[in-house]
Amino acid sequence: MKLYDTPLAPNPRRVRWFMAEKGIEDIEIVSLNLIEGTHKQPEYLAKAGLPNVPALEMNDGSTVTESIAICRYLEALYPEPNLFGRTPEETAVIEMWMRRAEMMVATPFMMGVRHSHPALAALETQNPEIAEYNKAQGLRALKVLDRRLAEAEWLAANRLTIADIVGFIGIDFTRMIKLVIPEELQNVHRWAEAMRARPAAKAAMRS
Repeated sequence: MKLYDTPLAPNPRRVRWFMAEKGIEDIEIVSLNLIEGTHKQPEYLAKAGLPNVPALEMNDGSTVTESIAICRYLEALYPEPNLFGRTPEETAVIEMWMRRAEMMVATPFMMGVRHSHPALAALETQNPEIAEYNKAQGLRALKVLDRRLAEAEWLAANRLTIADIVGFIGIDFTRMIKLVIPEELQNVHRWAEAMRARPAAKAAMRS
């Protein structure tokens, strides 16, 4: 299998972190340069269908995109350690927090970075109003995570799950624009430090 990747983008980071947590080392990593537009070349589009990363080329030659879809596929192939849930109840809670982390925190922060970091102007027409609105939305939503993390070590279970990976990488992406996470969100800061301390963080944060 081959994973089409780009080092700094948050969605590929999710997959690299997921693979590192599971110790998956038998997938070839193919790095694409988004600024140079290699994800828009005909050869890549023929595989992925869209100019998106990450994309996983499977053993049968077919390709799947979308980071969570890729992670679900890898979970089926490499079931341990479990990151999506062991029981119907646990799976539902993990899905709930993963969706909250993605829609309320990660996506707004990604949009905030994409519309404000000078280097990313090569990828799309930036709009400062979109950037500011989304940064404010993400910061507001962090209060939800902070309340959750006041009562639990991890977002969705008694161990790290895909919800933690999605949430943390969305937050960490804002380092590109030096966004300051309010000090009063002490539980978010504690959890973020625990995430950074994990061995898998090195694989996910490579640049």
